Order: sequence, then C-alpha cells, then structure tokens
Amino acid sequence: MSQPASLPLVASLLDAPLPASGIAWLDAARRENRAAFAASGLPDTRLEAWKYTALRGLGQRSFAGGDAAAATRVVDAAMFALPGVDGPRLVFVNGVFRADLSASDRLPDGLSLQPLSQALRGDAEPLRFALSRPALVGPIREAADAFVRINAASAGDGVVLRVAAHAKISAPVHLVFVGAAAEAELAWHARNVIELGEGASLSLVEHYASSGEQAQLATLVGDIVLRDGAQLHHTVLQNAALGANLIRRSSLRLHARAQVLLHVLELGGALVRHDLQAELVGDGAQLHTRGAFMPHGRQHVDTQLAIRHQALNTTSTSNWRGVANDRARGVFRGAIVVAPGADGSDASLSNKNLLLSPTAEIDTKPELEIYADEVKAAHGATVGQLDERSLFYLRSRGIPLAEARALLTAAFCRAVLDDLPNKALREHLSGLLIAQLPA
Repeated sequence: MSQPASLPLVASLLDAPLPASGIAWLDAARRENRAAFAASGLPDTRLEAWKYTALRGLGQRSFAGGDAAAATRVVDAAMFALPGVDGPRLVFVNGVFRADLSASDRLPDGLSLQPLSQALRGDAEPLRFALSRPALVGPIREAADAFVRINAASAGDGVVLRVAAHAKISAPVHLVFVGAAAEAELAWHARNVIELGEGASLSLVEHYASSGEQAQLATLVGDIVLRDGAQLHHTVLQNAALGANLIRRSSLRLHARAQVLLHVLELGGALVRHDLQAELVGDGAQLHTRGAFMPHGRQHVDTQLAIRHQALNTTSTSNWRGVANDRARGVFRGAIVVAPGADGSDASLSNKNLLLSPTAEIDTKPELEIYADEVKAAHGATVGQLDERSLFYLRSRGIPLAEARALLTAAFCRAVLDDLPNKALREHLSGLLIAQLPA
C-alpha cells in the first residue's frame, strides 16, 4: 500500500541526521519512528485517505535536512504582523526558533510559552507521553501516517504552550512558522504541544508565512488538549510560498464542557495537506470549525476533517467553503463518527464549493457514522458555479460582470469568518480572501 523506500524523497529524509537530545526515551522514539517510516515509505492513492492526493511528483524530489543558517537569515517582522494580534509571539524560521523575532519575555500570569528545544533542555518528563508514543503496527496505518512518523523522528523544535487552570489569557498568542529562501531546497519539521487547564481560556493564532520564493517541504504536527470547561479560539492562516509543500496533522481532544472555535484559511502552497482530527471525550464538549480553501494556478489543497463524538450531549458544527480557479485542485473530506454511548450528540457538517474555471476540480466526501441513540446529525456537500440568477440581478443593477462575480465569490467565502470574535483580524482575513480572487 506504500511507495518504495528507494524514492528520492524518502531517501533524502532518511539521510538527514536525527536531532540529538541526550534524552534516552526521546532518542529511542525518534529512531523507532524513523524505522517505521523507512519500512512504510509514502502513502499512495490506493489508501482511501490519500485517494485524491498523489505524491508521485513530490516523491521524485530530494530535500536537504535542516538549515544551518536559519538563525541568522534576514526576515522582516512586518511580513507576519496581523491586526488585532499583539500578544506573546514565537517565531520559527525554517523550523528554527528565532528569539530576535519573538516576544515571549513578559507573559501574563497563568501562561507558559516556550520553544520545544528549550523545554527539553529543562524538564522534559512532562513531554514524555506526547513525544514518545510507539510507532503503530501495520503497513497500511504506518503508510497513512508516514509524515507524522518522519516528523516524530526529525522535529527538533516547535511550541510548548500551557495555560494554568482557570487562567484567562486575553491577548492572542501568535505562533509564526516562516519558510525562508535558502541555498538548497530544505525539509524542516516542527512539533507543537498545547494544553489548556480546567476552566482556562485562550485565543491562539497559528500563522504560516514565507520570506522569498522557495520550494521547501515542511511537516508540522500538533496536539491540543482542553481540560474540563476550557475554551479556545483558534485561528489558522496558511499563506506559504506558492512553491512550498506543507503537510500538517492537528489533533484536538476536548474534555467535559470544553469549547473550541476554529477558523482555518488556506491560501498558499503548492501541495498542502491538513489532517484535522478531533475527539470529544467529555460530556457537553463543543467543537465549531469554519474553513475556506482557495487554490489557484496549479495548487493542490487537501483538507481531511475527522470528528469523533465519544461522550453524552456533545456538539460539533462545521462550515467549510472551497473556491478553485485555473487548473487548481481542492480536496475536502469531512467525517463524523458518533460512537456507542454518545447519546444526545448534535453534529452538522456543510461543505460548499465553487469552480471558477472549466479546468479546476474539487473533490468532496462527507461521511457520517452513527452508533448511538437520540442523535441529531446532518451533513451535505455541493460543487458548482456561481448562481446565474444572482449574477443577472447584480448586472441588472448596473454592476459589470467581473465585479458581480467577485462580489458573489467574496460573500461566499467570507461567510466562514462571520463568527470570528477578533474584529480587526476578521477584517484582515476578509481582505486576504478578496485579494486571492481572480482579477
């Protein structure tokens, strides 16, 4: 079920030196995950989760491991400044922490924020569970999780963020991952561990940016855990370089009465994949996801959303929009599982998509599995073009065709941002959406 390990991409990732931590359990876990990746290779389209995202082209490329000059590369901090986001900030350039671009020396009470490399040099034991999970057995599962394996083996840095119980962090925390042009095509990796204590609240902005044109490969894996009654407003802005390859896995675990409001905007990258997995494990947990992906040119953007209701009276709502132009391709899979015993669950998922050219393509696959009683659930997906009646109405009011099409498309996309609490950030993201539309 996997591509051979002799592929140039696999060989180059295996040739890169492993980060040396000096921590026995961590170094052993890294070696184990690299061995699992070597045994499985890359996933191919025979795997259902990768059916619409072929890695043939990427597999023929080689990437150098690490960037020795990342600590001194010139990056303009203005490029990742966001309106309404002025709280603590951590910045990573090609996977390397940059203290000179970060702002984390004056943290509010109850917030712990540090790069993974620094946390490992201090007390690494609290990170043991997250970083030393054994490689799963079975070639199919290992192939599907190939990039998670190589990330677990190769990530030497990332974010460790903890919010103490009942702490209310008002200013948004800004995590920035910059891909910067280098002498060679690079592969870099980051690992994030985030936990909100009981009754805590946090606003988090995760930002992917680029400095100069480059065609890198980046893998990012993040675990987010919310204890009882915690609340998280999480915004993800992905605006990587158009030649970049970005593979991400995000895992959310919500305990009783925890609430997450997630907004995702996918704009950049050549090949972009985001696996978002959420488990509602506590009674009354709530997850609300909103997202938009807008590939153009020959971009390929793949979003895999999997939500599992495992407790009583849990709620999830998902509203995702896609717009594809030129020869671009979008992929969206939204899977909801209501597990046995998750009675009273309320789950809804909607994915609506627009094709702006005859050569664009969007593949959407909603899935719903229910194994509990007294459940309210719905899902739906559409792929089409702009409504001709709406276009006619606008044109009858004297609006030119191109402007009418832009107005309708912008309104279609902006719908996923309506409930973003940060007004300044909401308006900025709306502007980015409009700028992405074809002229």
